[in-house]
Parts: sequence; structure tokens; C-alpha cells
Amino acid sequence: MDVSVQNEVGIRPKRQKFRDLAEKRTNRALDAIRRLGNLSNTQIYEWEDPEIRKIIKALKDAISEVENRFEAPRGKSEPGFKL
Repeated sequence: MDVSVQNEVGIRPKRQKFRDLAEKRTNRALDAIRRLGNLSNTQIYEWEDPEIRKIIKALKDAISEVENRFEAPRGKSEPGFKL
């Protein structure tokens, strides 16, 4: 049995915790992105193109930050987004 993947009781606790949290947080992030898409309904909302570009840039920057943190883990990230 490969100890780096499993112990006698299954997946290692730190690995399992990562998997559980990663699934929950990824699903919440995807749901939030889908809700942002709901803002495209022109019958309910009004916006300007620079606002949309700013939202999309913030999302892309956040994805890049996540990628960078997995390549070279470090401290916490910047605070939230504001139009």
C-alpha cells in the first residue's frame, strides 16, 4: 500500500480535508460566477461596458492569483472587489 496516498483507514486526514474544502469552495465560487451572469438580464439591470470589463478583469485576476498561490504558496490575498 502506498503510504503517501492512504493509511490504514483510507485517505490521509490532511488530503481529505483539502478535498472536502476544495469541492465546497469551488462549487460556491462557480455558483457565485453563475449569479454574476444573471446580472446580464437587461430587463432587470442596467450597466456600462467599463463596469463589465472591471468585473471580468477582477475574476481573471483572482484566478491568476489562485494559480500563482498553488505554484508558490504564500500569505493571504488582497481584500475584495469594489466597482
